[in-house]
Amino acid sequence: MKRLFLSIISLAVFVAAASFAGAHAQTAASTNTIAPSDATVSRTTKAMHYRLQGGTTKVDFSGTDLLRGASGEAKVEGKKTNFEIDAKFTGVEDATKFGLEFLTYVLWAVSPQGRPVNLGEVTLDKSGNGHVKAFTDLQTFGMIVTAEPYFAVTQPGNMVVMESASISGAATQDIEAKYELVTRGTYSSTNAHIQDAIFGIDSKTPLELFEARNAVRIAHIAAADKYAASILSKAGQQLMQAEDAFRQKQNKAAVEALAKEATETAEEARLMAVKQRAEQEAQAAAAAREAKARADAEAEAKRRADAEAARLQAEQAKAEAEKAKAEALAAAQEAARQKEEAEKAKAEALAQQQVLAAEAEKAKAAAAQSESEKQELRARLLAQLNSILATRDSARGLIANMSDVLFRSGSFELLPAARERLAKVSGIVLAYPTLHLAVEGHTDSVGSDEYNQNLSERRAEAVRDYFVQQGIAAASVDARGFGKSEPIASNNTPEGRQQNRRVELILSGEAIGSSLDAPTPQTASTQK
Repeated sequence: MKRLFLSIISLAVFVAAASFAGAHAQTAASTNTIAPSDATVSRTTKAMHYRLQGGTTKVDFSGTDLLRGASGEAKVEGKKTNFEIDAKFTGVEDATKFGLEFLTYVLWAVSPQGRPVNLGEVTLDKSGNGHVKAFTDLQTFGMIVTAEPYFAVTQPGNMVVMESASISGAATQDIEAKYELVTRGTYSSTNAHIQDAIFGIDSKTPLELFEARNAVRIAHIAAADKYAASILSKAGQQLMQAEDAFRQKQNKAAVEALAKEATETAEEARLMAVKQRAEQEAQAAAAAREAKARADAEAEAKRRADAEAARLQAEQAKAEAEKAKAEALAAAQEAARQKEEAEKAKAEALAQQQVLAAEAEKAKAAAAQSESEKQELRARLLAQLNSILATRDSARGLIANMSDVLFRSGSFELLPAARERLAKVSGIVLAYPTLHLAVEGHTDSVGSDEYNQNLSERRAEAVRDYFVQQGIAAASVDARGFGKSEPIASNNTPEGRQQNRRVELILSGEAIGSSLDAPTPQTASTQK
């Protein structure tokens, strides 16, 4: 693990910047006008108005000056509530030709107002053929393809390589859209150069893993370690999981899924850092403007406060004298009243003694009957729960055990069988609104403490959420995860580990004679 961490740090250093290919010099072509101050690009393209349930429309793509040999075709089919886009491209060169930080291509839909929407990553085969399938709620839009460092970008970069062409006779309209573009410096660094051009050359490593590494690197450049440290840390952990999965030669789909998750989290960290930095700068400017006004206001307030304090002090002295006189009179009156009430209370107390004695006997009988009813209800609930889940009686209440076979392996998703049983338990609990239900998740000792703690919490929360969905009041159900800290069997055998992987439902409350703060039962380890 230490070697993996060092390798990721090294990767972040050696991909800190890139020497751009000759095609980069062409980015200021006739269709692009880059303004250094606001980093925007003005482009004129065609947007077509599509009709819902209006059949399929074919849209051609042509390459820009950056990728003249590329072309493509998209089929836009109007569905009931949205549009399905199936786009195919040919003659697409490797994205690294625009710079080593560029790894892939993304298809965008651009609204007439200039709002870009990421439709998805264009996957390429070895022959330079690309494909992407996506859905959009936009009804009028044009399409462009850009070279990007990873698939999860939320804003198009300035490497526009293809754009959709107008359709003869179709309902089109010109888009004069000036939209924000991510500039070159966001993805590279001017302080160092990428030493090895591994992107697109190492065919053994999945592209998704390269994109994840690139996304984490770019988030660091955006100062996410300062402004979004927790999110960036999560992205780093997810990248480590993907690297471990690849190094251990796990299933390719699993490696790609882990890498994509790391990429999306890193992009979230980058966006948060950009937002936080902008807000910090705005707050600093506002603070400077407010400082003088605040100082002037405080000086004026102090002057008025001093004058008001002097006036109030005089009035307070007068009020205190009048209050002292009134309190003396009231004290004398109160003493007389208390003497009268004491005599009256003494007489009433004597009269109530006999009544209280009778009520005490009655309360004693009622308590005995209540306890009997609680025990009968407890036994009835125990039998009902046992018909659904293995249930035992304890000082904490009635404890029903859900084994992990009711969840998907290594997941907190409830299986249909689990939902069916929990629905039956919900029906029982809903009949007794005063009862409290605690959901506690447990795991075996396999895996890290953090993984097991998180899994136990998520499983407990999944069960709790299902109970609330079934109508049980949210305040009557709580959930907690204990990870691997409270085994009920040895973790040295498969049978023991299976017993330890469980979710326990603790039903308690005054109605069945169980206190909500009853002591936690001893675990197997504490009973030895």
